[in-house]
Amino acid sequence: MRAGAQAALAALLLGGCALALAQVAPPAAPAAPPGAFPILIGQGAGGTSFSVPIQTLLFFTALSFLPAVLLMMTAFTRIIIVLSLLRMALGTQAAPPNQVLVGLALFLTLFVMAPTLDRVHAEAYQPFTRGEISFEQAVQRAEAPMREFMSKQTRQSDFRMFANLAGLDENVTVQNAPFRVLVPAFVISELKTAFMIGFLIFIPFLVIDLIVASVLMSLGMMMLSPVLVALPFKLMLFVLADGWNLLIGSLAASFVV
Repeated sequence: MRAGAQAALAALLLGGCALALAQVAPPAAPAAPPGAFPILIGQGAGGTSFSVPIQTLLFFTALSFLPAVLLMMTAFTRIIIVLSLLRMALGTQAAPPNQVLVGLALFLTLFVMAPTLDRVHAEAYQPFTRGEISFEQAVQRAEAPMREFMSKQTRQSDFRMFANLAGLDENVTVQNAPFRVLVPAFVISELKTAFMIGFLIFIPFLVIDLIVASVLMSLGMMMLSPVLVALPFKLMLFVLADGWNLLIGSLAASFVV
């Protein structure tokens, strides 16, 4: 049985094939006996397809894997952490709100992952819907582009740590390692990269906080919050420097494709 991470890859194909099967009109099938639950319909030379209840079950089962696929195997982790650290550096409590940050992270993830997802669609999903390959072959083909993307973002030190914990041979590389080793190594590398970017984001705003706090203390305004006074200056600096353009552009370019 394949690892759980490969099952998550299969979820992407399951969601698509369930919808595709629902749109294909199956050939006439003999009526099921009273009280029987129709598992398969259209049995014959034209192939078989699952009945509507089974299609619905497969579709919602595939949806349950999507959060794990999104969080653990794409660029979403790095992007959402960097955006959250930016909000903390600015000192704004709820601006931008969580819904805006998550929405921006989702669309930026789709932008970054577009070449990889296009390969999965062209090499795995389309041949599977045309009946040229089996579902197992489609999963194997979908695995290759995702593995290539994650291997380019994974640090060798992080991968080697998980490979040693899993007891793998020294000759095992990122390209041929099982997903149960590659995925956690990829996530750790993404967290490390996101915190490094966050550190660079914090530096200019921290300088403004120090200057404002020093000025207020020298003026004897001990009761006035330095955070409140520094906020408009940090917002002005971020807007004048075209911060969103610089941050989003640099964040998208930070992914090795």
